Amino acid sequence: MPIHPSVLADMERLGIEYESMDIDPDLADTADFCRAYDIPLENSANAILVASRQPPGHHALCVLLATTRLDVNGTVRRRLGVRKASFAPADLTRELTGQEIGGVTIFAVPEGIPVWIDSRVMDCDWVIVGAGSRDAKIRLDPAQLAGLDGYEVVEDLARD
Repeated sequence: MPIHPSVLADMERLGIEYESMDIDPDLADTADFCRAYDIPLENSANAILVASRQPPGHHALCVLLATTRLDVNGTVRRRLGVRKASFAPADLTRELTGQEIGGVTIFAVPEGIPVWIDSRVMDCDWVIVGAGSRDAKIRLDPAQLAGLDGYEVVEDLARD
């Protein structure tokens, strides 16, 4: 099954309406995927796990459009309440989420890790997000995410 089973179960639990796209896992990284499948970058939303370095042990899953850059050293660091934060390495992302880079998604995130969504994502009629594996992507209306427990829309989470 291309969509990771835990992701599928979480979307069903939340009542998320979506379309699934099977993809070539070698084309899962955002730029390659958008080019190969004719998806506009402005409709591709990346999910990035951020980890604190000082003090260690604080995490958040941040969702932003592919046309923006995550404000790790500003908004994210302040929201985590830490001195230093950075993108989590692939092995930590895999350990905490069970998902591979190129397939990390906003669903089936372990309890205690908040999901912060840049407000620009919510301005889209639809976005493509990961499916928990590199074999698929998920198309959905981001408005469905508003108000979900553990999900928060954040102004200026990302920059142009």
